[in-house]
Amino acid sequence: MNFVLLDTSEIWKGFLPLTFTKAVSDLRIGILTLKQKWDRSLKTSCFYSTQAYLSGKYPALPAEGIFIYSQYCPDESLATAVSALKRGEALYLKQQVIAFYGSLKDQNDLSKFTRVDYLAEVLSLANTWDLFQKNAIALKSDFELITKNRKSDPLSASVTVIGDRNLVFLEKGANVEACILNTIAGPIYLGEDAEMMEGGIVRGPFALGEHSTLKMGAKIYGATTIGPHCKVGGEVSNSVIFGYSNKAHDGFLGNSVIGEWCNLGADTNNSNLKNNYGNVKLFNYAENKQIDTGLQFCGLIMGDHSKAGINTMFNTGTVAGLGCNIYGGGFPSTVIPNFSWGGSEGFEDYRLEKLFETAEKVYERRGLQFSEVDKEILSFVYEGGVKL
Repeated sequence: MNFVLLDTSEIWKGFLPLTFTKAVSDLRIGILTLKQKWDRSLKTSCFYSTQAYLSGKYPALPAEGIFIYSQYCPDESLATAVSALKRGEALYLKQQVIAFYGSLKDQNDLSKFTRVDYLAEVLSLANTWDLFQKNAIALKSDFELITKNRKSDPLSASVTVIGDRNLVFLEKGANVEACILNTIAGPIYLGEDAEMMEGGIVRGPFALGEHSTLKMGAKIYGATTIGPHCKVGGEVSNSVIFGYSNKAHDGFLGNSVIGEWCNLGADTNNSNLKNNYGNVKLFNYAENKQIDTGLQFCGLIMGDHSKAGINTMFNTGTVAGLGCNIYGGGFPSTVIPNFSWGGSEGFEDYRLEKLFETAEKVYERRGLQFSEVDKEILSFVYEGGVKL
């Protein structure tokens, strides 16, 4: 059976700037990306259906299969219900379609499909801030999925655990020494070859991805996820950092989402609470305006390949686009367009060739190659190919 994770245009736009370079199902929440959750739950490798300009990054679609709308997070019950669909059936959560068995063109008209109602609760996502706002639920669910019937690598006697020691799970090669881990509010997971340096203080739920490092003396408040191949230090609260991004030094990051290949310089801080304690607004790309998140705590959303220099200050509810280079004193605008170079005194275009030069060096440091496909995607966005 072929399973396809389907991005509608509406849901994909809801996660910009994070999705300028990827499908929605490649977003990370909890320990895993959405696709990784479905792959594990369905015991197969799912296909993607997303924006046409991203097709070079993803394999070709099968002609027919079970199409799953990508904003849904699976659990065992939902995966079973999706797998049980027969040709011509559609799975509904109240008035919303979760999945259907047919072809891609059928998404435009499911009126002839037999309706199957799903009555259990489902974790679904609609906006960038859902990634940190719902991270605790996803972390606990992923922890159960990954660790079920498995045994953790041993935990060093130098580690102090407050709460249930069984809620700390170390994959092969993970290393923790002389840290304080609190599992009362949720589990703590370390991926393969991840390291918590001495002096770290962590409150779960928390995930540290494979080959990632939590620097000495770091202070982490859950629910926080650090993806693979990251280096993180300082103070972090209720945030999601995607893979290959660094916040290696002191500074505060709270209620935020940081994309891939980003870097926050030393003593970079973000505000996550307005002085008047009011609701935070965030820029929405599809509506081209600020919208009310309904949240009192909301910090920074940063697209892939963006960097911030030392002592950068981000105001509450800042959205930094794709491929930005931000530096200087004062607070930059809360809306930083794609490929911006500058800070509080204004921005100019970050020339694409300069971004490529930096990206090639950054990828090389990780033993990876900055590919022609990567360049084509960034060029397409840079040249205004994405129509909102």
